[in-house]
Amino acid sequence: MSQFFQIHPLNPQARLVNQAAEIVRKGGVIAYPTDSAYALGCQLGNKSALERIRRIRRLDDNHNFTLVCRDLSELGTYARVDNIAYRLIRNHTPGPYTFILKATAEVPRRLLHPKRRTIGLRVPENRIALALLEAMGEPLMSVSLIMPGDELPLTDPYDIRQTLEHELDLVIDGGYCGMEPTSVVDLSDEAPVIVRRGLGDVSEFEQA
Repeated sequence: MSQFFQIHPLNPQARLVNQAAEIVRKGGVIAYPTDSAYALGCQLGNKSALERIRRIRRLDDNHNFTLVCRDLSELGTYARVDNIAYRLIRNHTPGPYTFILKATAEVPRRLLHPKRRTIGLRVPENRIALALLEAMGEPLMSVSLIMPGDELPLTDPYDIRQTLEHELDLVIDGGYCGMEPTSVVDLSDEAPVIVRRGLGDVSEFEQA
């Protein structure tokens, strides 16, 4: 049965954040709030936790996970970012954007797009998520918390606990954080390509 932490959205309690980070480090799968919707997350490179998330969401091997990073410098560790892409990312980070970029050797191969060697990365504007990432010292492997057959993510942490209490190690209650997904922008080639229009203004990417 999953644990349930109520963490303040503006002033996250360090004790609970550190406990959540330890659960992830030990191979746990968690539900946590972001600036766009609740997400499922696990430790980078943890194969068994990754497979648990695939089972919960019923994802095939081709579904791309996102690396959720704490800042731009961490993002740069896992992706190759040229000057134009860096400027665009800096202007929209932190925020509700997922950027598809060419991956570095730091990214486990099973997380990459099989042909293009790309990875999705983002820096969320959510204090709980950022505090958790800071406590971990590395990105979270994440996907949106959308259950099989649903079109929209789960938004109520109590519903999440009731639905997934036997599947997750921890549900973080950070209050309501919306249900609209991030905007997804492919910056892996010369010109930006808007893959999905979600939260966030994408006009600057269209003009680049």
